[in-house]
Amino acid sequence: MMDLSDTRVLVTGCNGGIGQAITRGFRDAGAAVFGVDVQPSPEVAGELADYLQADLSTLSGIDQVVRWADPYAVNVLVNNAAIFDMGPFLESSLTSMQRQFDINVRATVGLMQGIASQILARGEPGRIINFSSQAGRRGEALVSHYCATKAAVISYTQSAALALAPHGINVNAIAPGVIDTPMWDQVDALFAKYEGLAPGQKKQQVGDAVPQGRMGDPEDVVGAVLFLASSASHYITGQTLNVDGGNVLS
Repeated sequence: MMDLSDTRVLVTGCNGGIGQAITRGFRDAGAAVFGVDVQPSPEVAGELADYLQADLSTLSGIDQVVRWADPYAVNVLVNNAAIFDMGPFLESSLTSMQRQFDINVRATVGLMQGIASQILARGEPGRIINFSSQAGRRGEALVSHYCATKAAVISYTQSAALALAPHGINVNAIAPGVIDTPMWDQVDALFAKYEGLAPGQKKQQVGDAVPQGRMGDPEDVVGAVLFLASSASHYITGQTLNVDGGNVLS
């Protein structure tokens, strides 16, 4: 386990499967962890240095998080919060598209700007880790909006990395593959609806298709995040690391 005792990390979406695993991973590595989620969670909140319930789908929610984080001198930001929806392209809702872009992209960019500005003002190095997805590597007929948001995260990660490299702030992304989280129950149900599958069938199919032969667990993502938050990754920036059991080769 890495020693991250000098790290003060902000994790968004800290109540979800991956977010909760990341939060605990940082805590176990000695970091001070500040969590944000739209849902209240006394269980998770009790494990954190502090917890904020905030809605990142709104500009006021983004600003609330930035202002709340400032006194804690956060030097690592993990943009994990995201939502998912799907449907046939010709029927896909523009309202759903907007909501996915608001949370998956606009909140990611807004928090990068806000937290990076605070790190710069303190004159110290920092790390930003954004969550893309293997869905950001290519489009899918039923998942057009979500795929587009995750592709945008990769692009903004690259742009922010170039802008912040001279200032000692590294910006990278993680692209998880199929990770068995509560969100995947929603995904499975939607695939069952649109592809005429039995409940659980899509999860079985995607797990079997992974070269390593299974869906990932949230804990499978933690090591990559801790690495990118540590000094061991000081010469890595602008990259998107696949954590997907070999699904995407790049």
